[in-house]
Amino acid sequence: MRIHKEGRRLLSILFLLLVSFNFVVAYGMRPTEQILNLSIIASIIFYLAVLQFFRNPRIAVSNNGKHILAPADGKVVVIEKTHEHEFFDDERIQISIFMSPTNVHVNRAPLSGIVRYFKYHPGKYRVAWHPKSSTDNERTTMVLTSHTGIDVLVRQIAGAMARRIKWYVNEGSQIEQGHEYGFIKFGSRVDVFLPLDATVLVHHGTKTRGGRTVLAELA
Repeated sequence: MRIHKEGRRLLSILFLLLVSFNFVVAYGMRPTEQILNLSIIASIIFYLAVLQFFRNPRIAVSNNGKHILAPADGKVVVIEKTHEHEFFDDERIQISIFMSPTNVHVNRAPLSGIVRYFKYHPGKYRVAWHPKSSTDNERTTMVLTSHTGIDVLVRQIAGAMARRIKWYVNEGSQIEQGHEYGFIKFGSRVDVFLPLDATVLVHHGTKTRGGRTVLAELA
């Protein structure tokens, strides 16, 4: 299992802290064998739980200029027509994916293209399913222009647990479909805004896999 670069330092520090903690328990507190074993088992479980937050599996991406791929692992929680105010200022199809703490937290480009617009917004940390999380929470907004001139907006949104959004692109960056462009520590939500003539291929509750699940097909 590959570990994402965002987790390597944290996992190293956590490993040393847990080893030190159990050393103190074993030699400083003189516990019973049962208590020591319980402490070690609890430490291993906790470490593995944090470790899975930062897993980064290798995936095979089938590039298709007509397809919009899921930017994240998770579950579709919103499919609706809405007015997108920040960039387009018009009606769009919004598809939102909720990333739970157990999902892979890598964010991937839904299509190939050039980053036409990118902006980071500091904000609040409402739960990801709150109606105002898309506009009030810490977030990034990225608009990708495809090779055929179609614009798709993708928004990373922090939640109650996710307090750090990372991104690896800037305006003018060129990115391939399915390639990593960001990471949200401990999960949250990703919104995708599509043209109204796109055909949605998922439904509310669909489980998505970043860079593999096809959310929609462009006209």
